[in-house]
Amino acid sequence: MRIGLLAIIVGIPLAWHLGLTALAYWDAGRVGLEPQWKWAAITFGIPLIGFFIYIFERSELSYDPESDPYRGHNVNIHPSRADDTSLPSRGDDRLEPDLEETDDE
Repeated sequence: MRIGLLAIIVGIPLAWHLGLTALAYWDAGRVGLEPQWKWAAITFGIPLIGFFIYIFERSELSYDPESDPYRGHNVNIHPSRADDTSLPSRGDDRLEPDLEETDDE
């Protein structure tokens, strides 16, 4: 009874883990994420989370910038927050808030 229970407790998760590793190795070669062994090593070395890392990296292959609603750092702002100023980010061409108000002088 104990050996059967141990086989179930250890065997089933181990089989899933090895199955996900094999799936990542096979699918990486199919979709063109090279080298395949790297993705199998990540999936094997970081159980379960490594497979999700592979899935997220795989989804980046189908990125279409034309359908990205946030391309060019465009964000929808609620009208009640339109007067708030945002912090400048890298590559931001907007003037500083103090410099924008100098036209009144």
